[in-house]
Amino acid sequence: MFEPKPYQKTTIAKLAEFLDAARFGDAKEAFNGIPRLVPDEWRKGYVPLPKLPETPYVCLRLPTGGGKTFLAAQVVKVAAKYLKREKNPLVLWLVPSDAIRQQTLETLHNPTHPNRVQLDADFEGRLRIVDIADFSLLTPQDYRDKACLIIGTFAALRVKSTTGRKVYDHREDLEPHFASVPANTPGLDCQTEGADQGKIKYSFANILALLHPLVIIDEAHNMDTPLSEEVLQRVNAGCVIEFTATPAIDSNVLHFVSASVLKAEKMIKLPIILTEHPTWQEALTDAVLRREKLAEPARKEPDFLRPIVLIQAESKEKEVTVKVVTDYLVEHEKIDRERIAIATGNQRELDGINLFDPACQVEFVITVQALKEGWDCSFAYVFCSLATVHNKKDVEQLLGRVLRMPYAKERANKELERAYAHVSKTSWPLAINQMHDRLVSMGFDEVEAAKYVQQEAQPPLISPSSVPKQLTWMMREAPQLAGLPEDVRSNVSVTTTATGTYEVTLHGVMTAEAEAKLVAAMPTEEREAVRQTLAARREQILEKPPEPVITTPFRVPQLCVWVDGELELVNDEHFLTPSSWSLLDYPAELSEAEFKIEERSDSYLIDIQGRRLVERHLGSQSALAFDDVPTNVTDLQLSRELEKELRRPGIRPEMLLEFIRRTVRWLVDSRKMSVTTLMRAQFGLAKVLAAKIEAYRQKALDAGYQLRLFAETAQVETSYKYEFVFPEDYPATTFYKGGFKFPKHLYGEDFVGEFDTTPEFECAKALEMCPQVKRWVRNVVGLFPLPLAKGNFYPDFVAELVDGRMLVVEYKGEHLIEHEQQKKNIGERWEGKSGGKALFLWAVKKDAHGRDVSRQLQDKVK
Repeated sequence: MFEPKPYQKTTIAKLAEFLDAARFGDAKEAFNGIPRLVPDEWRKGYVPLPKLPETPYVCLRLPTGGGKTFLAAQVVKVAAKYLKREKNPLVLWLVPSDAIRQQTLETLHNPTHPNRVQLDADFEGRLRIVDIADFSLLTPQDYRDKACLIIGTFAALRVKSTTGRKVYDHREDLEPHFASVPANTPGLDCQTEGADQGKIKYSFANILALLHPLVIIDEAHNMDTPLSEEVLQRVNAGCVIEFTATPAIDSNVLHFVSASVLKAEKMIKLPIILTEHPTWQEALTDAVLRREKLAEPARKEPDFLRPIVLIQAESKEKEVTVKVVTDYLVEHEKIDRERIAIATGNQRELDGINLFDPACQVEFVITVQALKEGWDCSFAYVFCSLATVHNKKDVEQLLGRVLRMPYAKERANKELERAYAHVSKTSWPLAINQMHDRLVSMGFDEVEAAKYVQQEAQPPLISPSSVPKQLTWMMREAPQLAGLPEDVRSNVSVTTTATGTYEVTLHGVMTAEAEAKLVAAMPTEEREAVRQTLAARREQILEKPPEPVITTPFRVPQLCVWVDGELELVNDEHFLTPSSWSLLDYPAELSEAEFKIEERSDSYLIDIQGRRLVERHLGSQSALAFDDVPTNVTDLQLSRELEKELRRPGIRPEMLLEFIRRTVRWLVDSRKMSVTTLMRAQFGLAKVLAAKIEAYRQKALDAGYQLRLFAETAQVETSYKYEFVFPEDYPATTFYKGGFKFPKHLYGEDFVGEFDTTPEFECAKALEMCPQVKRWVRNVVGLFPLPLAKGNFYPDFVAELVDGRMLVVEYKGEHLIEHEQQKKNIGERWEGKSGGKALFLWAVKKDAHGRDVSRQLQDKVK
């Protein structure tokens, strides 16, 4: 099965945290109560859905190329748990257009696609996936026994649309769905005329309203209208999760993923190497050369890869039409027509073509705007825009097509981890600014957009010394130079040799357009040879080795332990192993303060460590109650259900099952709770058991941590054998945008992770201005770690001193908070076991000696 990227796991975990919290109170309290790492514009309070204030309504923000559809498939299971329909959720999956609807359906119907594989694994293959127009195919048994996903557009749910009318209309064939629905059920549409006036409509909209669906909204920025809110109200959404790269300002952004994180995870190609050209012909010629240049390393990749050029032509009333571009490629660049595909409203040459097939010949795709939705091929590397007037959305969608990384993994050649854009100055007069603005609109931070659009200079008219200044060909016939412009003809000399052949010499370097005219003047049988020679020289001119982001690796020694005479990097397994502790050594009991159930006529009130959870009897949740808890359930059956949910690494399944069984038995025998009641309160019981088990595990971890790292007999060493090397790509989520510059920062003065506080910023300034600091980096989560008994500690700053020592700095304001003592201890242990190679500073605004941060830093490095 496709393994989710770390940022995808983090996104799902944040959603699960929010929905779990929402079960104990309301969505607003849960949203405002959990930590969120998002930019300032989305750090406001929760905005509920009008008329559905209790419905969780959040946005997950990921830039273009972040794998939003795969994440959407993953959230179904998480949200199903919140909706108390773990085995049979109903999902209304809404997309902005029919093209994306069809593409989404294709991925979900394909049994080998990661989206479908994920859903099959989560629901053990019990799935029904239908187009919204085919909702009548779903039976009551489907809703009861399977996860049902209905894919449609918001437009299809609007009453005035053809499909919308079917959704809201009374249909006799839907009567079986309403067999057990009371006639007075509130919140449903009723018939307004005829003999059945006032009776409940047998409509699909009413089925949705009864079942409170999970609503997934893809590309949510396209649906931010009051009409969209009305649709959510009419279907009585039970949970709404938006996915977008560009949330509205009032969106409830729960989690934010930056483009830099996607780059670090090899999901997208960055930077974009932008080249401006005087004419569209030169832009197109150099786009062809760029593809040829990329094709060579592509052939050496372990995975099949064929770079593709995506060309944006103009509409038929303009100058640079699809036909003009096609003719130029065929006649001037000698591209076989089979290598070109046209994708417009009238010519759909990509239909039925698998661009990933090694047998496919397509290397150039020409479009106007038809690729903006529903088309995706990560082989697209070069974007060439020849359009004089370009719609912003069209450009953004086309750019997005060239950003996706093939196979979402690192490429052997770094040139294949970049995207390329060639434009003409006549159509893009402010190309660098326009490209920057488009990236910001696509979800990039302003700092990221500035970093990841790198302008490449137009090849100079005077060639570098390494490029031949003149070229010579021997020909049987003389070229026809008479019709050439003077600036071309004056650079060419023709001499007749003693044998009657002609020596043709080109002096200097001309533009691509002038070279094309020269090729056309050559004898027919000589044209290809001349063209190839000119192309090879132009490729030499274009050759520009990328400037390395990090000149030398930034290495930091890590804390290690000696185990059986071998040095090993510290990890959890050194503190806790299945043989070093047993869950069964701890009491299998839950006190009334930890877990209490109060049964009422229609609900259970469950108190879990001071938090109250209301669980309604299933029969009172919905008029379409499919199943209730059987009364003959046993403690072992309940224990097995809980064991599936509570599994975790480091605890043997049989030990976990026995601990759960003992706890359930204790609740039944000592607290006089029935197994049926516990089954009905299973969500709450699972939560308190998870917390109890984790507390026992953490207690054992703490003891192992102290013993292994801090005991007198502990064999610990800070070593470069397991050094941490900072990556080429900086995975910061948000960025500093102030006026003070940090030229010593490892990733550049304009590419610094945002500071959490103003004093933290002052600490960074002190590092920058310290003469002993050679270079430093704003350490972010996921980079250099120091181990804790629970997880890792990521210090604020890491610096390399001019004498070669490494310095780690953690800033903590006025005083040491008690629960952070472990961080200070491990930092000092890292320094103490380094043999003088490393320093650790726990910096405060003003220390006990009255020293400010700058003085603390100076004294430390001395």
